Amino acid sequence: MADVAVTIVGGGVVGLAIAAELASSHSPVVLLERQAKCGQETSSRNSEVIHAGLYYPQGTLKATLCVEGNRLLYELCAEKEIPHLRITKIITATKQEEMPALEGLLAKGTANGVELHMKSAREVLALEPRIVSVGGIFSPNTGIISAHGLMDYFAHAATSNGCMIQTRSELRGIERVNGGYLLSIQEPSGMTSLTSEAVVNAAGLEADTVAGLAGIDVDAAGYRLHWSKGNYFAAPSSLRGTVSRLVYPVPTNTSLGVHVVIDLGGRLRFGPDVEYLSERTADYRVDETRRDRFAESARRLLPFLKNEDLTPDMSGIRPKLQGKGEPFRDFVIKEESDRGLPGFVNLIGIESPGLTASPAIARRVASLLSD
Repeated sequence: MADVAVTIVGGGVVGLAIAAELASSHSPVVLLERQAKCGQETSSRNSEVIHAGLYYPQGTLKATLCVEGNRLLYELCAEKEIPHLRITKIITATKQEEMPALEGLLAKGTANGVELHMKSAREVLALEPRIVSVGGIFSPNTGIISAHGLMDYFAHAATSNGCMIQTRSELRGIERVNGGYLLSIQEPSGMTSLTSEAVVNAAGLEADTVAGLAGIDVDAAGYRLHWSKGNYFAAPSSLRGTVSRLVYPVPTNTSLGVHVVIDLGGRLRFGPDVEYLSERTADYRVDETRRDRFAESARRLLPFLKNEDLTPDMSGIRPKLQGKGEPFRDFVIKEESDRGLPGFVNLIGIESPGLTASPAIARRVASLLSD
């Protein structure tokens, strides 16, 4: 008999969503988080955007779970009073050559079931008179959310149903025993262990490391992660109200592009860029020398912006499956019975739109475990 029914590794928004989903149907559930608090890494260092689901190829997990998660998040926010705003978004073409790509994006999003509206330059500028536009896409169901408010809700829902959240608890070993798993855990007081019938690897930046502890060859499996840093710069308070919604450029193959972000307090920020890290070191400092390049990118959207308007703000690190210059990679959400690991569920490469998709991902994991 195992000590617990399910162990979730990782206390970011996805791990907490899974804990909230499983705690009422599996008992007991334990969540292990290596940091002193949950949600201190990727989950709290992002744009806090509720994405609509228009960027991802039809039928992929990123597309289907983002669209489902968008609906579930708005329902959850309304019911549980989680701070959020359905602020909407414009994706603007800043020159005529970008219009074919914009039209392709509209077709992709529409195929995913996302409500979108193509707007002429005049219509875009009627909504946002200070941006540059030759035409754009209006997304009525894009919003912003308090990531911490969402995580607090998931943690409360999980613990209310008996889930044990153990912080400062880093998984160091996984061994297959008696139809379950023996987990070795580094805690402040020393090494401890527990047995678990099932394990959910939601370890974010270290999800490939955890998969490796289970004996999976992460390179052969295609699970090797690449850490990609995204930096943000903030605008002064004098520019508040310059735009009233999120404004994005037409995306490239590798990035959604430096966009105009508004937080729940009305503060204006620009970001993130894409900086692949040569070493897996969580250095969250924002290099001020990136400012001029940031300002140049931001001026494509807001032409009046001056370099000196920008100050370093925050950064986050994303666990990407695709390396620099490589093509699209989907989320990995997989129960590993075919690798001799029944009841072991891997979530690898859960970057954007992971925050939006989190409640839908939780349902997917619950379905995998029930199967």
